[in-house]
Amino acid sequence: MVTPPSVRYKTDRPASAWLPVVRKIMTFTHATLDGFIDAPQDWSLRYADEELQQYLLATTLTADALLLGRVTYEGMAQAWPTRGGNPFADHVNAITKYVVASRPVDPAAWDPTVVVPGSDLIEEVSRLKQADGGDILVWGTGRLTDALAAAGLLDEYRICTAPVVKGGGEPLFRPASAGTVELRDTRVFATGAVVHVYGLTPDLS
Repeated sequence: MVTPPSVRYKTDRPASAWLPVVRKIMTFTHATLDGFIDAPQDWSLRYADEELQQYLLATTLTADALLLGRVTYEGMAQAWPTRGGNPFADHVNAITKYVVASRPVDPAAWDPTVVVPGSDLIEEVSRLKQADGGDILVWGTGRLTDALAAAGLLDEYRICTAPVVKGGGEPLFRPASAGTVELRDTRVFATGAVVHVYGLTPDLS
């Protein structure tokens, strides 16, 4: 078998046990108990105590790339460049943002930013997973995460559930999200927020 030159291998193992090393792509999402994700600033912040903030910081520091859809990117690019002075914001502003877009986007709005054409999503993200670097973080769930999951590129859902029943809104998942997952970790916080970590598993149907 010919090994693609872009694939890295662990060298601290016997040659017979070398394994391909790829970056993990994980999505972090705030959700209500009834599974809605829109307007998190209205219902999630009251549960973001120091303990949860430290968990979010630790998760974010493992990533050196942020992968976003165009709408999410443009909304965040209006606010994040002016934030700073704390480890979380400083790290997010410093790492490379990859914005997936099928229409023009201003990469200078939130530097450093790389634009990924929508038609090249799977090819470019496959290349990113095999490149040197830390984790790749996606904020939220939507068409982007559905496409990544369908292509076998999304590794992990991290869902922070707030003890709030919203009654309606934008759903956490859609019909295109269908698939199987396995629970890898659960973290309960004093405020009542709970983070579940799910790994995606192959669809054996």
